[in-house]
Amino acid sequence: MNRTDFHKLFKTPGPVVLPVIHVLDSARTLKNVEVLLEAGAQGCFLINHDFEPEKFLPIIRDTRAAFPSLWMAVNFLAVTGKVAFPILGQLQSEGCQVDAYWADDACIDEDGANAEAKEIAAVRESSGWDGLYFGGTAFKKQRAVDPSRYGDAAREACPFMDVITTSGVATGQEADLGKIETFRAAIGDRPMALASGISPENAMSYADVDCFMVATGINEPGNFYDIDPGRLADLMSITRTLSKGSAT
Repeated sequence: MNRTDFHKLFKTPGPVVLPVIHVLDSARTLKNVEVLLEAGAQGCFLINHDFEPEKFLPIIRDTRAAFPSLWMAVNFLAVTGKVAFPILGQLQSEGCQVDAYWADDACIDEDGANAEAKEIAAVRESSGWDGLYFGGTAFKKQRAVDPSRYGDAAREACPFMDVITTSGVATGQEADLGKIETFRAAIGDRPMALASGISPENAMSYADVDCFMVATGINEPGNFYDIDPGRLADLMSITRTLSKGSAT
């Protein structure tokens, strides 16, 4: 997938806004989905920050049942695609389509070996699941990558995922702009997602990122779980003024 195809998929020339909902139960999740759809966000990620994947699955099914046309993606916290893809394949076979999977750790080796990434790719292929893969690369709270090797890591990621996904050093922390520039130069015309630190206040600085995966920057103050409609509306307004590559 290239950047143009990615933006066509979501029908927007600027950064695609995918709020990340930290789920607790189905009712609260559905309420947050209603908020993001009202604001015009292109879809969402659901993540199980507080419990195991088994408890998460009914919430995924309930959300899909309530919103059949929603672009819905998930992250099973601390789980690689090797475990996630068979689960997603099973959900798909049951009629519960998950449109994308985000793994914090895509197991990319900047030195080029990529044995684990290759295993994950094989599991993905055999799972029958046909969604997009957002793979964490030089990602927060994972194995540290020396900043001098960011470009190598980004290049190595390209064959293994649909959307190269990176972050700042921690949840809610802005990504260094130099890191984003290095990734963009390394991956060329591949789509890039940023999964930490985006807010209405700094979004203009990340105009060359294709996808904003955002939670803390649009949530209610001091609230880890619920979207602030005003904050999200502000972010959506800003992204509508941007277009692919406008930061270059």
